[in-house]
Amino acid sequence: QVQLVESGGGLVQPGGSLRLSCRTSGTIFSANSMGWYRQAPGKQREFVARISTRGSAVYADSVKGRFTISRDKTENTVFLQMTALRPDDTGVYYCNAMTGATALYSWGQGTQVTVSS
Repeated sequence: QVQLVESGGGLVQPGGSLRLSCRTSGTIFSANSMGWYRQAPGKQREFVARISTRGSAVYADSVKGRFTISRDKTENTVFLQMTALRPDDTGVYYCNAMTGATALYSWGQGTQVTVSS
């Protein structure tokens, strides 16, 4: 069973920052782009950011300039550094291995991010 373990979520005030982590197996991590998605209450899951095996990143317009995706091959982990957080960033954040715009595996538990004063 593929494991994608997200962590780092929490409650933060508007304007604050959080750093999310997603750890997976070395085989999956080394072979694939990795991406972050999020799902707000009552809404569909949406793309947030993706990073290729070479480190090239793509972002949703809504997070450009505020979020940074990175990957660490020594830890088989992909990170999402989130700054200038807004209430509409609230949701459950998920990671997955990607091929193009398609997620490869079943979604994990995700990590909850709540932006509220």
